[in-house]
Amino acid sequence: METIFALATARGKAGVAVVRLSGPLAHVAVGKLCALPRPRQAGLRRLLWQGEVLDEALVLVFEDGASFTGECSAEVQLHGSVAVVAKVLQVFSGMDGLRLAEAGEFTRRALENGRLDLAQVEGLADLIDAETEAQRRQALRVFSGALGQRIDVWRRDLVRAAALIEATIDFADEEVPVDVTPEVRGLVSGLLASLRSERAGAVAAERVRDGFEVAIVGAPNVGKSTLLNALAGREAAITSEFAGTTRDVIEVRMDIGGLAVTLLDTAGLRDSVDAIERIGIGRAIERAQKADLRVFLLETEGETFEVEAEPDDIFVLGKADQRPGVTQAVSGKTGVGVDWLISAISLRLGARAASAGLLIRERQRIALQQAIVGLEAGEQLLPSALEFPELIAVELRRSLRALEIMVGRIDVESLLDEIFSSFCIGK
Repeated sequence: METIFALATARGKAGVAVVRLSGPLAHVAVGKLCALPRPRQAGLRRLLWQGEVLDEALVLVFEDGASFTGECSAEVQLHGSVAVVAKVLQVFSGMDGLRLAEAGEFTRRALENGRLDLAQVEGLADLIDAETEAQRRQALRVFSGALGQRIDVWRRDLVRAAALIEATIDFADEEVPVDVTPEVRGLVSGLLASLRSERAGAVAAERVRDGFEVAIVGAPNVGKSTLLNALAGREAAITSEFAGTTRDVIEVRMDIGGLAVTLLDTAGLRDSVDAIERIGIGRAIERAQKADLRVFLLETEGETFEVEAEPDDIFVLGKADQRPGVTQAVSGKTGVGVDWLISAISLRLGARAASAGLLIRERQRIALQQAIVGLEAGEQLLPSALEFPELIAVELRRSLRALEIMVGRIDVESLLDEIFSSFCIGK
């Protein structure tokens, strides 16, 4: 295994810059610049190379098996000068046996050395990219190994069920001493309930990770763009007293209640003879229907649109500044009702986020679905367990294989390059 090194912090001037090394020569390389501190104890050292002082840095070393990558590794915490970092990297690049790390290579080594499973790697990628509190919490749960631990419990029960069924195959030519069907049925039934519950939370987890979409729907000139600007805190959409100003869907990304939310300002819904406006209205209906939540901004109570409303959708009168005494109204122009609307959106989306499971990637959801399909097929065959134990065993092994794919134990080599390409160099 080659020894790799890279800058682990962002490039540019900063208070501190961290250079990481991992591999068999990591300690040797740092030892050429300074006296090594004791493992896992930071030491302030003057870095010397060919009689020249490079910097005064905090140095840490980790033994084989005790580091993030599972290898001998070291960190050199430098002053965050561009010149200092460049010089230290230049020195390391000139040492035999060292090379610059590729994107995600430190994390990839952690996976290959059994320090992380693939679900944890994906959780780490999401943790790095997290923009909101909900994304941080969700990614941290997965990175901490919660999904892998849950899969280990599922796997234990599935292995037990498969072993019981396969034991009956061994007694194919003689009387089976014990009927294993009741225990297998109980294990399979419990597994299916748990897996289906996790599947139900996958959509919410995906929304927390990628963000919810909230569409503002209403007639032309009711104040949708003004409201969007008020919610975003900036002039994101053009506003005008003329109806039909918004022709396309305008998107604004923001944080509402710790959740990533994309607000959609859609074209006003009406019959129009303008061909371009009709295209905009068609797009508005399509995006609004696909959104996670709709805010219907009304001119009059009871107003209806082509967009079908869902139970959680919010109905509110627009232009509250022109409706004195009306409580269920909002005005982007004066800010009346905006705080209430933000709270209403946060409450509804927060309830959905609370049901989020641990599956944060489409790959994981597909593998879980394959495990469910195998268990369902096996469950249907259980009444014929004495006649077709081989078929049941095949289906249970199919489910077991799907669970192991989720954490990267098998059949994921083709995915690794794509996954690690999203990591920065130094991670």
